[in-house]
Amino acid sequence: MTVTHPGELIHLTVLLDEAIEALEIKAERANGIYVDGTFGRGGHSRKLLQQLGPQGRLIAFDKDPYAIANAEQIQDPRFHIVHDSFATMAESLHAIGVTQVDGILMDLGISSPQVDDADRGFSFRHDGPLDMRMDTTRGQSAAAWLAQEEEEKIREVIDNYGEERFAFQIAKAIVARRAIEPISSTRQLAELVANAVKTREKGKDPATRTFQAIRIFINQELADLETGLAAAYDLLAPNGRLAVISFHSLEDRIVKQFMNAKAKIEQPDRRLPIRSVDLPQPKMRLLSRVKPSEAEVLANPRARSAIMRVAQKIGEVQ
Repeated sequence: MTVTHPGELIHLTVLLDEAIEALEIKAERANGIYVDGTFGRGGHSRKLLQQLGPQGRLIAFDKDPYAIANAEQIQDPRFHIVHDSFATMAESLHAIGVTQVDGILMDLGISSPQVDDADRGFSFRHDGPLDMRMDTTRGQSAAAWLAQEEEEKIREVIDNYGEERFAFQIAKAIVARRAIEPISSTRQLAELVANAVKTREKGKDPATRTFQAIRIFINQELADLETGLAAAYDLLAPNGRLAVISFHSLEDRIVKQFMNAKAKIEQPDRRLPIRSVDLPQPKMRLLSRVKPSEAEVLANPRARSAIMRVAQKIGEVQ
């Protein structure tokens, strides 16, 4: 657990021990190079550093300026932080002379401090400016996007990224409201959505899917994930491991399909005379699918939707 900005906001790292174990930092790999794709508030990175040997290296990424400020407090020559998305992994690592790594961890989604800080605009539970940017130093806020985007595009985003069956009604309501006044606060958007959504799953706020959808779009989360996964595979050394923690079905589907595709053996035309030694081989080995324990979910209810998938890049037999 780490205390973060502002002082009262607490973040519990999800699947902390399980993620470190998944990378299998054995003695012979303790001096290797590892990547933490989302530093967040540093739970995984700090635990990883405890496992590394004196010559080991850890490169972490994050788009959030608060996360970068937190990371810069780590005074460890083995640690390097990059203020950017893990989608830039290949270019960023090559820029510092790293072309191959021994393990990569990608913890997706947003952290509890980001949700709980009303000024970030991620949550419908706290009234604040409708921002939703993970990187507040660049890009367009949710309010700015909603103020000028076409109704059909808004509907498409809410439908595709929120899987919201009332996307048409919500988009129509947004366009009607902004003609009267700017939609600049989280409360305004949440109330507007609540009026447009006639029924909702028990125990779920009507605004949940819409806020998720706009946040994913504003931060290009799914596009970054696809780019980051491809970069991660290319960077991994033979027998290196990739562990990805996702928090909703859209993310997990992308991760699952990527790993399955790499683990699949392409079947050649049976009519061709191909020797068994020349048959195509899988590129990755699927290792595990891990969910939080009952105890972790009890201590941190936000962990309940987490799924970690782990795969290993296939190399030469040891």
